[in-house]
Amino acid sequence: MSSCVSELVVHDEAIRENTARFAELTDGRVMAVLKADAFGHGSIAASVLAAGAGAIGVTSVTEALALRASGIDAPILSWLNAPDADFVAAVTAEIELAVSSAHLLHAIATAARAVGRVARLHLHVDLGISRDGCPVSEWAALCALAREYEVTGAVRVVGVMGHMSCADVPEHPQNARERLLFHNAVRTARRRALAPRLLHLAGTAATLTGVGAGFDMHRIGAGPFGIDPSHTTDFLRPALTLTAPVVSARDAAAGTGVGYGHDFVADQATHLALLPIGYGDGLPREASGQAEVLARGRRRPIVGRFSMDMLVVDTGDDRLEPGESVTVFGPGDAGEPTVAEWAAWSHTIEHEIVTHVGSRVARVHRTIERAHRAEGVPS
Repeated sequence: MSSCVSELVVHDEAIRENTARFAELTDGRVMAVLKADAFGHGSIAASVLAAGAGAIGVTSVTEALALRASGIDAPILSWLNAPDADFVAAVTAEIELAVSSAHLLHAIATAARAVGRVARLHLHVDLGISRDGCPVSEWAALCALAREYEVTGAVRVVGVMGHMSCADVPEHPQNARERLLFHNAVRTARRRALAPRLLHLAGTAATLTGVGAGFDMHRIGAGPFGIDPSHTTDFLRPALTLTAPVVSARDAAAGTGVGYGHDFVADQATHLALLPIGYGDGLPREASGQAEVLARGRRRPIVGRFSMDMLVVDTGDDRLEPGESVTVFGPGDAGEPTVAEWAAWSHTIEHEIVTHVGSRVARVHRTIERAHRAEGVPS
């Protein structure tokens, strides 16, 4: 056996294909959201930009600065920061910033003055999701204050943004209400002499269902990675494959119990394979007793409770060899379980599955350029 390390393969061609689809859907108005290490997919900013995204969105200033340091010069928007974030570095690096409160606006304007730059802002209105964003009751005051700071030369409001709470259910009445609130918020901003050129409301679900259509930009998060939160399409390609090597295999007689509590007891003679991956690597323990893997071209059940570092697979008549690769999840093209299935087994969403794969799992990026080099084709 050469290694005891599980691998997460990131399929660059799928990410590019999915991004290109969204570029087609939105006439090229795509902001690729690469928060949380690009939904667990790692360094793929160059790929989404090459495939049609025109800007990148992240949550924190820290994430934005890391992208700048990696050589990304496209517009970057950061929209979730405390007032003590490093806005001096952000403004210096030309990171655009979302603003949802007067306190935050003051902190950013102070930083901009300190470095003699103009901070580019997107005012963020809460349309009913009740988490980030400025409450509607405080919106007019925020717009007026932003205009005051504009007059001093500290900031420029280049955008207005919101986020829809029920876009994954296109017929939900909240969608129409939130669109109306967004239109009203934009009108309020313009009446305060602001001139935002970028209006953005739609995320992945709102783009795919159409309920967020009609504005200047679409913030596409889960979509490039093959996840459709609305479950209304079938054209996105999952972009991850997780594999694990067999550590050991054994014969198991009828009556053999597996794992803590012996939740599984073999009802007949079988073979068991041990994989060096578990809930410490992000596989949800709630999937115990339901999840499957692909080994030697067949689905095999994971048996017994998930451990932090180990899973046991019932391989039936086949005794696997140490070092043999088992597919935990993937695009599904070869019959392997998909991330969507893992989410269903765990009673969660696909986003949680892909972002929880831990650091012990080696990342392998399969890029188009890398594949061309391997085949001797000029890229």
